Formats: sequence, C-alpha cells, structure tokens
Amino acid sequence: MEITELKVFPKEGADKKLKAYVTITFEGSFVVRDLKIIDGNQGLFVAMPSRKVKEACLQCHNKNPIRSRYCSYCGKMLEWKSTNEQKFQSDHRDIAHPITVEAREYIQSRVLDAYAQEIRKKQYAEVS
Repeated sequence: MEITELKVFPKEGADKKLKAYVTITFEGSFVVRDLKIIDGNQGLFVAMPSRKVKEACLQCHNKNPIRSRYCSYCGKMLEWKSTNEQKFQSDHRDIAHPITVEAREYIQSRVLDAYAQEIRKKQYAEVS
C-alpha cells in the first residue's frame, strides 16, 4: 500500500518529547490520523495512534481507566485482578498499527522524511 498524502503538524509547547502529529493517507482511500513523532532515547520514532484501555465497574458497569482505584461514576472502590500480565500491560492500546517490520519501516521513513522537510520549511520561513 502506497502513502499518497502525508500531513505533518509540528507541536510546540511544554512537552519536549512530542514533536508532531501526523495524518497519512494510503492510496487516496484510507486515512490514519494522530500518529505521533516522539523524540525518544535513541532518536525520533513514530508512535501509532492509541486509546486508553478501560474496564467496567462491577457495580454500575461504567468504564474506568485500568488501575483506577475508584469508579468515576458510582465511587465504588474497584478491585482489579493482579496478574503478571496486567502489571506490565500498558495503559494504552494501538488503534491501528503495521503488522510487518517492512510496513513499519516504510511508514516511519516516509513520516520522518516529511517531518524533516516541514522543519526545514519552517526554518527557511523564519530566516526570510
């Protein structure tokens, strides 16, 4: 699948690690929004769009972020199963992500190239 459009939205502010949000379009027919360019320990990388994982309260069935102590609707103390898998589970889960290494590398290289171009454009505009 070819990327036919890439939009980079550089981010400025207090969060120094988040550099930009990105929207990509595949073959003019499928859009993925909210990819993030993050400045990590080993350089820039692309994080896929994700959502916060939630679980239902046993009393009122309101969905609460995992590891919450109290239900945000009824106030009941929540009891979570404590397994090794849950201890290491992330609070976020990818909404969309590449399955193969090749697809991940293709997306990351195109996104980071577009980000570099956007930064160069911005720097050139500031000098002019």
